[in-house]
Amino acid sequence: MVADAALHGPPITARGDPRITPLGAMLRRSKLDELPQLFNTLTGDMSLVGPRPEDPTIVGAYSADQLEVLRVRPGITSPATVLHRHEEELLTGPEWEETYRREILPAKLQIELDYLSHRTLSTDVWVLAQTASALFTKPDAAPRRG
Repeated sequence: MVADAALHGPPITARGDPRITPLGAMLRRSKLDELPQLFNTLTGDMSLVGPRPEDPTIVGAYSADQLEVLRVRPGITSPATVLHRHEEELLTGPEWEETYRREILPAKLQIELDYLSHRTLSTDVWVLAQTASALFTKPDAAPRRG
């Protein structure tokens, strides 16, 4: 992203966000922008699988139930990450930020909460396999909501 990107827009990005540089767009499409988080995993700040961290300004609007995702170590990937890996494609039009907060975020949080209530080593392995598969498959023609 461009320097001082946080000063020039909201904490989430939409399709065509002018703050994303051409190199950044390529890194995002390939998910290579996530590699630095491996360092956080090695230091114990993150796990490979767990709810994705969200911007603090967005977390402030979580319900009491949704705050449960903060009780576990965040992860590089999760079921919601796999299902919503192209969410920025859904964020278009003048109300894209409201669409994220009203529709996409609650759906992602529900997926994370469902995952956490049934989390096992085998579910984590399944999420890692789904993540690897998603990295090497062509994106869906039309991204899904929810």
